[in-house]
Amino acid sequence: MDLESIRSFCLSLPGATEQIQWESDLLFKVGGKMFVVTGLDARFRHSLKCTAENFGELVEREDIVPAPYLAKHTWVVLRSEKAVTTNELKILIRESYALVFATLPKKARLAIDSEAQS
Repeated sequence: MDLESIRSFCLSLPGATEQIQWESDLLFKVGGKMFVVTGLDARFRHSLKCTAENFGELVEREDIVPAPYLAKHTWVVLRSEKAVTTNELKILIRESYALVFATLPKKARLAIDSEAQS
């Protein structure tokens, strides 16, 4: 998936927003918490949260490594387009979104849910 496809997919999720941070990273957030970080530079690089089970499996694959500073929170970095298929990437993004969404306060989750149903 190219950057614009990832951007469109992430922003299609309820309550998702985007923000440029750290000069060259595009963050996708829900409720103010990031669920995907992607590089705006020429390198292919996406970071996302995953379950503890998926974390162990993913980091055994070529071109997937624990995310610096965030590995203890089960974040990985996909370092090449060959790391996962487009379908797998979409599944991982949805999973990351769901994991982060679940940590939001109940009031924030309800607001996002009601906004999505409008």
